Amino acid sequence: MELANATPLPTASRNRSVAVLVPEADNRSTLQAILAQRSLSAAFQPILDLNGEGYIGFEGLIRGPANSPLHSPVDLFGAAQQYGLSLETEMLSRQIVLESFARLKLPGRLFLNVSPSVLTHPSFKNGQTLEYMRQLGITPDQVTIEITENQPTDDMNLMRDALLHYRSMGFKIALDDLGEGFSSLRLWSELHPEFVKIDKHFIKDADSDPLKRQFLRSFQQIADSSGCQIIAEGIETEAELLTVKGLGIALGQGYFIARPSALPPLIAHSRIVLTDSPAVQRPPDNPSTSRNITAQQLLVHIEPATPETSNHEILARFSADPSLHSIPVVRHGRPLSLINRRAFMDRFAQPFQRELLGGKPCFQAAQEQPLLVGQNTPLQEISQFLTESPGHHAAHFADDFIITDGEYYLGIGRWLELLRSITQMQIEAARHANPLTLLPGNVPINEHINRLLNDGTPFHICYCDLDNFKPFNDIYGYHRGDEMIQLTGRILRGACDPVLDFIGHIGGDDFILLMQSADWENRCDTALQVFAHAAVALADDIHRCSGGYESEDRHGRLMFHPLPTLSIGAAFIEPERFSSHIEVADIASEAKKMAKGMHGNSLFIERRKQHETLQ
Repeated sequence: MELANATPLPTASRNRSVAVLVPEADNRSTLQAILAQRSLSAAFQPILDLNGEGYIGFEGLIRGPANSPLHSPVDLFGAAQQYGLSLETEMLSRQIVLESFARLKLPGRLFLNVSPSVLTHPSFKNGQTLEYMRQLGITPDQVTIEITENQPTDDMNLMRDALLHYRSMGFKIALDDLGEGFSSLRLWSELHPEFVKIDKHFIKDADSDPLKRQFLRSFQQIADSSGCQIIAEGIETEAELLTVKGLGIALGQGYFIARPSALPPLIAHSRIVLTDSPAVQRPPDNPSTSRNITAQQLLVHIEPATPETSNHEILARFSADPSLHSIPVVRHGRPLSLINRRAFMDRFAQPFQRELLGGKPCFQAAQEQPLLVGQNTPLQEISQFLTESPGHHAAHFADDFIITDGEYYLGIGRWLELLRSITQMQIEAARHANPLTLLPGNVPINEHINRLLNDGTPFHICYCDLDNFKPFNDIYGYHRGDEMIQLTGRILRGACDPVLDFIGHIGGDDFILLMQSADWENRCDTALQVFAHAAVALADDIHRCSGGYESEDRHGRLMFHPLPTLSIGAAFIEPERFSSHIEVADIASEAKKMAKGMHGNSLFIERRKQHETLQ
């Protein structure tokens, strides 16, 4: 994302917890209620094999209730430590993460956070986690115990013994935040962990910081000698990813790869898999598609000041133009700061300020850390970025923001115009979205097909349909049926590359995928596997055990119906052979019929020559 690449403000805000002032008694009662009601939720962040083998697993993270002052894990565990409830909070968190991992049937390893203070707590019961895992069907060889060291360890020997005990049961060990903790180097030398996570401090800007790269080389040399794998945490840019890959680091984790999510992606984004690979063709831009409306549409050029421009000159510009909200300060084409009209005028309205400051350079009165937005940044990304830390960014809504071309100043954008554009995009999207899944409906599906054909872009069309859905809907009612359709939509959306692929919901239980990703077939196979595990959870135990249910057909005859399965019919579309979306829909329908003729969750790929199919 081209957001604020030249200022430290947004980067810092991503990892900063916004403090909420709540009376101590309320925090205590809030925490007690959370523990009593088990009202925590899990999020998972993928860990990527940087050699191109996809995700090796997921780190399990915990969140408090969304509207609670203890939503942030920093606040949650801070309150737990303050009120002597660390053991109870961590044990519940561990259970919630394990339950979610089992329910989602995520592939690969689960990295399970454990703090040393709880690991060595006198009341900690050895074997409690293992027994709970047995009940959930999770084996120790699926789990890595990740030691999260955020406070000094009083008894190193006790913690070492506890970790060796876990390893003896089949768990693997990971050390978190190497370079930040108090004893991780000693633990590395004594425990020989399978994984060591490098603190994000050493990853940030490693592409431009030779000293950080040297640290990373040293860590990698130790890893090679000790037989463990390094995980680079906090990768937020393509340059950082390329740097750690170039140093031979095996694994990576961070926002550039994937953000934590309650329903994480199962396949790595193509921008990651194809980093430093030949460029791939992206879907053609569509002015009416919200993802392609960028900051450039908001661009207003304001003649910038230089750092040496006097405050008298700035005052004269504001006085002459009441519509001027802000003035950027630029040196050699690069934006440095932003002068806000209201703050500037308020200051100069005070006694003697005009006389004292009027002849001084304006740079001293400027906002030091304006928000910088690349011209090609989609408006939805700007909006999403701001809403992630609303408390921290609220002050920016009083200012304009600077729009750049790389490092160079282009103009400014205004928050009111951003909000107006976002609102209009949401209205436009809602007009043509399926109300059940909120995915694009028939109109945008047809528009996108025609756009690909007109631009000569080859793609695969995948027609996805549920089998035996009507009996399921009759047995369980429309509410459970809607859940099944929404689940299918989430699974298919998760299998799509958000840059190269398009998903639409025709209606009912029918979905369309328009895929340009090179690994599209693997993505479809993954969706079928996930559906096979997740969909049965919507059926009652008795029907899961028997594999279906009996119901009467329209003639009153009792018939057995298997549980719903997913069929995907796929065909390769060569644009020169089709004139419109109608012809593409015909071949997709034929492929779907063939898929539905196969047993169970199935993918049928139309491999005949298209001229033969269309005769």
